[in-house]
Amino acid sequence: MRKLDRVLRSVADKQVMLTFIGESGVGKEVLARRAHELSDRRNGPFVPINCAAIPESLFESELFGHERGAFTGASERARGKVEAADGGTLFFDEIGEMPAPMQAKILRFLDNRRFMRVGGTTKLEADVRLMCATLRPLAQDVRAGRFRADLYYRIEGVTLQVPPLRERRSALMPLIRQFIAETTARHRVEPPRLTRPVRAVLLQYDWPGNVRELRNVIERLCLLRGGRQVRLHDLPEHMHAQAPGELAAAPGPLVLSLDDGLDAMVRKIVEAALIEAGGDTRRAAARLRISPRTIQRYIATGQVRVQVPG
Repeated sequence: MRKLDRVLRSVADKQVMLTFIGESGVGKEVLARRAHELSDRRNGPFVPINCAAIPESLFESELFGHERGAFTGASERARGKVEAADGGTLFFDEIGEMPAPMQAKILRFLDNRRFMRVGGTTKLEADVRLMCATLRPLAQDVRAGRFRADLYYRIEGVTLQVPPLRERRSALMPLIRQFIAETTARHRVEPPRLTRPVRAVLLQYDWPGNVRELRNVIERLCLLRGGRQVRLHDLPEHMHAQAPGELAAAPGPLVLSLDDGLDAMVRKIVEAALIEAGGDTRRAAARLRISPRTIQRYIATGQVRVQVPG
């Protein structure tokens, strides 16, 4: 994520199109907003449009707007997303789901930045920067015939792969603390107290819904257990039911197998010590009778998958 942030900073203020690739809920729109805020368009609007959520029959109107009487129910003129994003950034979420007819119209707009509202006769201009997000590489959709090759090559700029939350576990505790602070402030409740077994489950769970799922789980805990201790059964059932035994139940017996190999056994031991110590590297190191620097080195090199900042 630090590498991704460095790349983002280096291209944010350049007039280049950005495409974010990653699973649902990893924070692609959050990163797009960050790129917008780091650019010279930061004072302009950031306008997202979810291509998968708009019916094909309404897509053109949603994007370019319409004139009064353009179709049944169009009782007045309406601005579209393109016009609303003038001077700022237009973010296409799930651009791979854009209907084929709209792909041709977007391509034409990108060529000259001019468009017409549905039912209109006057060409309008909009100065927008385009950013996109997609679940899978657009090249796959091009090969499958789902996405126009000419539009793909037109928007191909800098592509950023956003890793899922299970591949950046060191971000879990900072995110948990951030979501607790945001939720308790918004709902005016006391923060819940996370026990060690609960922290262990939160750290070991794979989070298939990524950051979005994590935010929802933390909000639930804040609302239901505000100011009180969170127990394992307060978590969603599918989380503690599928938690890895030897770490989710920490502290407890740690089962090792010689078949795992030395590196895997060391990793398990260090991870278990970290979880039992609540993320305190000094306490974990004292328990293992090693230097805190040794644990920090395991974390920095990725040999330890679980990091709980103190």
